[in-house]
Amino acid sequence: MLTTHPFDDDKLREECGVFGIHGADGAAAVVALGLHALQHRGQEAAGITAFDGEGFDTHRAMGQVAGNFDRDDIMSQLEGASAIGHVRYSTTGETALRNVQPLFAELSTGGFSIAHNGNISNAGALRKDLVRRGAIFQSTSDTEVILHLVATSSYRTLLDRLIDALKQVEGAYSLIVLTAEGMIGCRDPLGIRPLVLGKLNGAYLLASETVAFDVVGGEFIRSVEPGEMVIIRDGQLTSIRPFQDQSARPCIFEYVYFSRPDSIVDGTSVYSVRKAIGAELARENIVDADLVIPVPDSGTPAAIGYAQESGIPFELGIIRSHYIGRTFIQPSDKVRHLGVKLKHNANRALIEGKRVVLIDDSIVRGTTSLKIVQMMRDAGAAEVHMRIASPPTSHSCFYGVDTPEREKLLAAQMTVEEMAKFIHADTLSFLTIDGLYRALGEAGRNEGTPQYCDACFTGDYPTRLTDFDDQRGADNFSLLAERTV
Repeated sequence: MLTTHPFDDDKLREECGVFGIHGADGAAAVVALGLHALQHRGQEAAGITAFDGEGFDTHRAMGQVAGNFDRDDIMSQLEGASAIGHVRYSTTGETALRNVQPLFAELSTGGFSIAHNGNISNAGALRKDLVRRGAIFQSTSDTEVILHLVATSSYRTLLDRLIDALKQVEGAYSLIVLTAEGMIGCRDPLGIRPLVLGKLNGAYLLASETVAFDVVGGEFIRSVEPGEMVIIRDGQLTSIRPFQDQSARPCIFEYVYFSRPDSIVDGTSVYSVRKAIGAELARENIVDADLVIPVPDSGTPAAIGYAQESGIPFELGIIRSHYIGRTFIQPSDKVRHLGVKLKHNANRALIEGKRVVLIDDSIVRGTTSLKIVQMMRDAGAAEVHMRIASPPTSHSCFYGVDTPEREKLLAAQMTVEEMAKFIHADTLSFLTIDGLYRALGEAGRNEGTPQYCDACFTGDYPTRLTDFDDQRGADNFSLLAERTV
């Protein structure tokens, strides 16, 4: 099987997106639209839980939002004025319906549904203790650990139980909880994963990205702040900060790749940052060339910035077809290789005889970059120079991103010169970590207290990695609990 996004096969994948609304008729339909806008954050499965004032109904399915939540027979079952939803990617664990969110359980305090974006880095240790105490797990999801911690908490109210549960977890989380009383949104104390607050005709909205509000016609109010919990009941919003204050460390890769360019993340336009990244890349790594060509689609804003700063013309040298489904079954290796051109094709008339600069957001394993460079060679490019709009990805992520084991990351195994030879580029350069921070409006990376989580580039993890440390290896860590489902 070949994914028909061949240039996306070698990307880091943000593993999920969440959306919720409280106080609107036909809430589930609004959630379905919001999940459409967040589909880039997870294409393997989707789910929605709705509350109609008396009971909860949940539908979870493998596949994308379209085809599941555009059906009358499904949506007619999801009635009520409150609903939450989730889209996901799986990682190294089990791909199964039981891991699809939102998760739902009947607790002593009533119905409890949770949708979670992030990764609990001590989920394995917590799960082991819960099982020892008699908990029976129905999934391999780290999110279910939160559910069991809430269920077994000795506190009386559901809110206190949730706070108690979250104080026991390590890692990253942005989550939305739906109960009979209302909807709760919470972001971890470091703010690693994003969560935003909005309104639609008086109803409150929560989502992973502001673009979901745009699609449903909602108004963006603000980001949920790191360590903040917002409680929405009877049309009213209350904000509390139950966790110890810490210096925020939001994920810097949200700006590089994960978020849609038309989103606002923590008050900053993603598109503007990506253009600024391209300009910094040109200042740091200029090359004498004829054309600047983006690798579609994620490399486009940075390529525009690079072209504007360098004065080299920007051109669409790779044309992307938008009429191919997500997967395409290939009958042989030969046809599978040819299938790359189903989605992207070189603009030969533009490229032939030219010195080109390819702009992409990252290199993970290097297999995609190898294909792209070869595509330029086959189209007659005189020289192929590759510029990457982020530092080398040399470390695995344990905060909700589907990252290969470190030994499979090209930058962890090779120098930049060796990587250039591997992908057959004439030259290869990456943006520096300080250049990335400058594009975000900072003077550079503060070595004492960095302003972002940049562990995938630096190895500077902002939290403990209990499960990883206990197992002394990412392979064993990944077996303990499904990362972010």
